[in-house]
Amino acid sequence: MIIVMQPNADKEQIKHVEEQIKAFGFQAHPIYGEFKTVIGAIGDKTGFDSQVFLNMPGVETVVPIMKPYKLVSRELKSDNTVVDVNGVKIGDEKLISIAGPCAIESERQIMDIACAVKKAGADMLRGGAYKPRTSPYAFQGLGEDGLKLLAQAGQETGLRVVTEVVDPRDVELVASYADMLQIGARNMQNYRLLQEIGASKKPVILKRGISATIEEWLMAAEYILYNGNTNVVLCERGIRTYETATRNTLDLNAIPLLKELTHLPVIVDPSHATGLWRLVPSVSMGVIAAGADGLIIEVHNDPSHALSDGPQSILPERFAELMVNLKALAAIIGRSI
Repeated sequence: MIIVMQPNADKEQIKHVEEQIKAFGFQAHPIYGEFKTVIGAIGDKTGFDSQVFLNMPGVETVVPIMKPYKLVSRELKSDNTVVDVNGVKIGDEKLISIAGPCAIESERQIMDIACAVKKAGADMLRGGAYKPRTSPYAFQGLGEDGLKLLAQAGQETGLRVVTEVVDPRDVELVASYADMLQIGARNMQNYRLLQEIGASKKPVILKRGISATIEEWLMAAEYILYNGNTNVVLCERGIRTYETATRNTLDLNAIPLLKELTHLPVIVDPSHATGLWRLVPSVSMGVIAAGADGLIIEVHNDPSHALSDGPQSILPERFAELMVNLKALAAIIGRSI
């Protein structure tokens, strides 16, 4: 339920409503707007008496939330959420570019790539220290040593850094090095991990599962918000279909649809969506035109020898060319990069 307060409702009246929500066994989630305050009452609707709130001072109306996801819904919060990653704002007017290698391989590798993407105009540096791989024989990442290298590269270039966390037990450790966490497609429904991320309050990118519906994806985001973390960015990275010409099938429809359904920012990973470096630039332009708030792109200085995802990684010079083209496109659609 959403309790909509009257424009002139004072702090005491709002507090009284919140206390009554908690008395029903619900969580109270106030959202303070410029003219009105709305309070989300989140929980099992059994036993919830909306009439009690309609009779309380300062309450204008009570509105049911029809979607199964509540906190991420535009029904609760109509304004766009802007996620602030230590000064980098995702979901604002400026389009955000996150670039870097799939996996951190060495100090020289991550530093060279970090300097290159920084020069090209990237806002954040990505790099995997823990790599959930299909094969147990594939490179699994450098672990904490990789986190240290990523943090060092971020400090020396001034880029904010994001990396994937795959185990609930590692959330605190990874959060101590990274400015932003990432939940990969394989872990979208790892509910224990979602809960730990929620408790951490650290900004997070939540990637869509390879076979997840949009509702399942938003319900995964709901877990994070329910546990206290509102700093969630959704990332479309393609879904598995019968098509085998590309690694995945990019769901372009999801971008404008999510903008209707949720207030959370939406970015796109064209590298995983296509699996082919030569398709990344054109797909990147397309998703920005469709309304995405930014991109997360795999960039490697030697893709043919990359330890992970070389075929979908673009060279730094191609990333620089893409940034020039994105700047021109952003101006057309009334945004910047």
